Amino acid sequence: RFSRRRPSDRAIQLKEKQKGRFMYGVLERQFSKYFKKSQKANGVTGELLLQWLERRLDNVVYRLSFAESRKQARQFVLHGHFTVNSRRVNIPSFSVKPGDIIKWHPNRAGLDFVKTAVTDLPKREVPSWLNLNTTSLEGEILSLPEINDIDTKIDTRLIVEYYSK
Repeated sequence: RFSRRRPSDRAIQLKEKQKGRFMYGVLERQFSKYFKKSQKANGVTGELLLQWLERRLDNVVYRLSFAESRKQARQFVLHGHFTVNSRRVNIPSFSVKPGDIIKWHPNRAGLDFVKTAVTDLPKREVPSWLNLNTTSLEGEILSLPEINDIDTKIDTRLIVEYYSK
């Protein structure tokens, strides 16, 4: 007979890190770079890590309800369907900053899948650090995301502990 053992602290920390990685669709190397950036900056490492992940262009497209999922948002960005401050950006990891304006590329706005994607906007609640203009189909970054604006169920404390060893 086998008895179930309680998972080790390391296993729980790893699971939390993987949850964060998979939620944002980030590879291990990228995730650890975000962690190192967060560690070097002044502030709470876990909160800064989530802030970096939230500021990715693919995540912002998802948060603005322009896409059904982060995977779809990533694909939209990769295919060059969005502009940031009137410049086409096709890099999902592009980090937006306050004042940036994200909108559909003018050549793409008339396509059928875009019309389908933007019906009934917003499909989910838009965080307070973003502003969605449903008539012009553009979003603006109002401020950096605060920890209470981020509705992910990720325990950043466990991720910080994981990388601290």
